[in-house]
Amino acid sequence: MRTGVIIAGGYSTRFGEEDKAVASLAGTPLIRRVADRMSGVIDSLVVNCRPEQTAALRTALDGYEHPITIAEDADCDEGPMSGIMTGLRAAETEYAFVAACDMPFLEPALIDRLFERAAGRDAAVPRVGDGWFQPTHAVYRASVMADACEAALAEGSHKIIDPLFTLDYVVLGEDEVREYATLDTFENINTPDEFARAAEQLR
Repeated sequence: MRTGVIIAGGYSTRFGEEDKAVASLAGTPLIRRVADRMSGVIDSLVVNCRPEQTAALRTALDGYEHPITIAEDADCDEGPMSGIMTGLRAAETEYAFVAACDMPFLEPALIDRLFERAAGRDAAVPRVGDGWFQPTHAVYRASVMADACEAALAEGSHKIIDPLFTLDYVVLGEDEVREYATLDTFENINTPDEFARAAEQLR
């Protein structure tokens, strides 16, 4: 069994007043597009968010084909590492795929491959381009990564990559990634202009 975890608790400051997680992208809420992209390779979904987002996110995900757990942040100002920790704590499977809420071009085949590569390890994470890790497009052993995030936060670290380096992880290099996906799978949307371009692609 596999869980998908979507991190949606950020403040979307570059996007404007609207919460981009539920903004309509070519007629569908952004978070619903992300959830739908991973639906064929997961069995349950966890969404991490701030408490005031819960109602709108539940509406956006209404009718989703898998069980959904909303994992609200206890402290909303701790950044994405805290969101990953909270989301993974709510996962009921050994492994979980973590994605940001603004990645509408996720490739299911690559997610499937990440689960395969993570088996027996603590994490499987892509690294592409100039060696950039993609920690919000990775599979983790949920309890182990959550503990690593908690330890990093306790030490005052907020760099999202730091907990990974304490784990037994495997890297999928760009050549392997490209066997399963284009690099669009990592594209995230931060501004209204990027949103408009993504909408054009989807049309």
